[in-house]
Amino acid sequence: MSIPYKLAPQIGTEGRIGLIVLQSDETMEHELRQVLPDADVGAFISRIPSAAKVSNESLAAMEADLPRAAGLLPKTVSFDAVGYGCTSASSIIGTERVTELVGTVLETKAVTNPVSALVSACEALGISKLALLTPYTEAVSESLRLALSAHGIDTPVFGTFNEPVETKVARIDPTSVRDAAIELAQDKGADAVFMSCTNLRTFSILKDVENAIGKPALSSNQAFFWHMLGLAGTTSARRDGMLWDKSVN
Repeated sequence: MSIPYKLAPQIGTEGRIGLIVLQSDETMEHELRQVLPDADVGAFISRIPSAAKVSNESLAAMEADLPRAAGLLPKTVSFDAVGYGCTSASSIIGTERVTELVGTVLETKAVTNPVSALVSACEALGISKLALLTPYTEAVSESLRLALSAHGIDTPVFGTFNEPVETKVARIDPTSVRDAAIELAQDKGADAVFMSCTNLRTFSILKDVENAIGKPALSSNQAFFWHMLGLAGTTSARRDGMLWDKSVN
């Protein structure tokens, strides 16, 4: 028995985003659910192989896998924005190279990553000096600092948990992140604090940090999602931080 049917519009009538998440990331999708608006915004997710321990070499190795990971997103979807979700790897591979690799396999209006997103966030907030908190070794963090410096963003204040194991990074207690961010941001040489790494749990503590320091508190997932949703022509469901009130240029 053949039963007739009708076709509905494709999911994402008010925006379609694609997200490439690291295999080792336990945090990004959880925080993504907190920013998606009630509107019909489609979020399509792929994973990319990543090492259990983070080093400049393991991060650089993702360049070879990026086209394949992006290519696993639905070919039938015309994306408004696609994001590669790794801060440190984006600084090593290069933001322009990330855009190039994703664009070779997908139809999308825009490509972003946490580094490009942070640069845009700093421009929107008028920030040129960051207190930088990372979970990784100084060698890995130095690549990010150099990438930001190339965009006119200095990181005169720096602190790290010095933890290369991704599983442990994902489980760092948000209270530890909050306290460290507040301590670093007290330095008068910083306009804001940035908590780097998409695997850090930051959404629950961003408002507390801003209230304590009187400055913007930024994190990888926050800036990344703000930028990606803005590029897709929609806005975040969250409104509990200084960045959320700014528009993406």
